[in-house]
Amino acid sequence: FYTDWAWTSFTVFSISQTLMLVVGATYYLTFTGVPGTATYYALIMTVYTWLAKGAWFALGYPYDFIVTPVWLPSAMLLDLAYWATKKNKHSLIFFGGVLVGMSLPLFNMVNLIAVADPLETAFKYPRPTLPPYMTPIEPQVGKFYNSPVALGAGAGAVLPCTFAALGCKLNTWTYRWMAAWSKW
Repeated sequence: FYTDWAWTSFTVFSISQTLMLVVGATYYLTFTGVPGTATYYALIMTVYTWLAKGAWFALGYPYDFIVTPVWLPSAMLLDLAYWATKKNKHSLIFFGGVLVGMSLPLFNMVNLIAVADPLETAFKYPRPTLPPYMTPIEPQVGKFYNSPVALGAGAGAVLPCTFAALGCKLNTWTYRWMAAWSKW
């Protein structure tokens, strides 16, 4: 069973992954104006997470202990929304946000179900340098009602439109900043 802190970390994971993918991909997509940029961004970030996962593995943790987010399909949907609506930013925000909101939490939840139980791993692979105040103690049984996983998936499904709008707004600010500092 998972403890409450493990479930809560899943909530944070769902929301943070949604934020990173949608804001970053939308920003670069609208900055370049080239459909495919969101997928390219997601591919680069996925490779970074593979490297981080490899680093954890090198430290002696089991390979399935660290979650690697599945971003590519959701980023492809963002690109598709941008291309299909003839590079309309408002359609990208609405349609792209909805498509990501429907797909990314699903991938996150499948991913989190497949990952090793953090608590079991902590007991099985204790780090010898762990300070006393961080030593795992016997947990309470995780409660499956009011699940933060469902909360994270729900928030991850609702927030991408807002995140996509933020990515577009960041792009606008970037252009204004470039214009304000331009010597030409």
